Amino acid sequence: MTHDDVLDQIAVLPPSSQRDAYIEFVSSRGDASLRRDGGPEHVTASCFVFSPDLESTLLCFHRKGNFWVQFGGHIEPEDDTVADAAVREAREESGIHDLTLLTESIVDLNRHELNSGFSCATHWDVGFVAIADPHATITVSDESEDVRWFPLHDLPPNTPDGLTTRLDHAKTAIIAL
Repeated sequence: MTHDDVLDQIAVLPPSSQRDAYIEFVSSRGDASLRRDGGPEHVTASCFVFSPDLESTLLCFHRKGNFWVQFGGHIEPEDDTVADAAVREAREESGIHDLTLLTESIVDLNRHELNSGFSCATHWDVGFVAIADPHATITVSDESEDVRWFPLHDLPPNTPDGLTTRLDHAKTAIIAL
């Protein structure tokens, strides 16, 4: 995957200052913007996992972050697309291999600073949406302390600011497909 692939994905998003900042970051940093070793700031891929009825979401309690959040992480050299990276991360972190990516289009942009528990300073996250069976067997990865389904109207208290809004936006984007 090259930064051109990511730029193409971001460029088709509705115009906004956030989208423009992503375009500037990826354009100015080139392929280094996609690599964990490319500097303290880089693009990451995440995946919001919903139940088929879109009423529940699967979250992990992130060990380093100490909060409930969607699955995601660094883009790896073997990932053909940024969407592939998001699905790979969701599968690794949840143990659910039967995830269905609903669109290869980005549905969420979220640039966030990281605390001292991380080796990186900032993630320029791009989010995708997948569906999974809420009865599928879950496996907790080394990066998480727990993985659980939550109703969208009753998320746990320890979530990052804005997660509820991001989940609502992701759900709306999928309904609009």
